[in-house]
Amino acid sequence: MSTWFQKTIRLPSKSRGSYLVTDELTAALPEIGSYKIGLLTLFVQHTSCALSLNENWDSDVRLDMSDAMDRIVVEDKNGEGIYRHDAEGSDDMPAHIKSALIGATVTVPITDGKLALGTWQGIWYMEFRTQRHTRKVVATIQGEKR
Repeated sequence: MSTWFQKTIRLPSKSRGSYLVTDELTAALPEIGSYKIGLLTLFVQHTSCALSLNENWDSDVRLDMSDAMDRIVVEDKNGEGIYRHDAEGSDDMPAHIKSALIGATVTVPITDGKLALGTWQGIWYMEFRTQRHTRKVVATIQGEKR
């Protein structure tokens, strides 16, 4: 029989960067252990940050990803007017674009009470705003309990 579980988790307040949050999320979700098989869907409730699956070992990958995103979507630091939306500062619209490119949702299979991540995979929280923000993630588990 399929069961559902949902919880909202507050991520640590961070400024611009890419952060490995697998351990924080699994610690906040001990309920994963009660599922034989299922899916964990994580949804960040904000439009200027993202969630991603990527490298979990070398922190240089997170730095390189943040740098690459800044090269792909530039900030209008000189006030040239490249974006119309700048209500919250020059990093506002670039943050929305980066969020749309990376995405707000990550889904990971659950197998025998554990996340079925690959050897080098981890869950990343990518913050695109310069100022520190507190973000909320809705975690939804659907599956068959043990």
